[in-house]
Amino acid sequence: MSSAAYRAAISAVDRFVPSKLRPLWEHPAGPKTVFFWAPAFKWGLVIAGIGDLTRPPDKLSVPQSSALAATGLIWSRYSLVIIPKNWSLFSVNVFVAGTSIYQLSRAYLFQQEQKKLALTQGETPAIAPAK
Repeated sequence: MSSAAYRAAISAVDRFVPSKLRPLWEHPAGPKTVFFWAPAFKWGLVIAGIGDLTRPPDKLSVPQSSALAATGLIWSRYSLVIIPKNWSLFSVNVFVAGTSIYQLSRAYLFQQEQKKLALTQGETPAIAPAK
């Protein structure tokens, strides 16, 4: 159920949509729906993930990257089974998953490097080995 303000805004903009853009405007996953706006705003997560590529590996959050990777993969799959298929939602979630998986690999490689360094120096690794 949509609000009166939303319906009024759509009615106001509806008059100005050119006939060539009308199919996009009226599409089930077009700008009149959350299926358009959710992926549009979710690109902010991708931009943040790309910004984090310069973050040192010791400052990466493994739980956060894991959660983002999982949700990216799950929503990518979901976007292809719903009707209508939402390719915009699919693409943004592939990028969310991709940047997060890359960050997880950076964190893992850093932890392995720290373990090797600690063992060569005869110290107990600060990072507990995985069970």
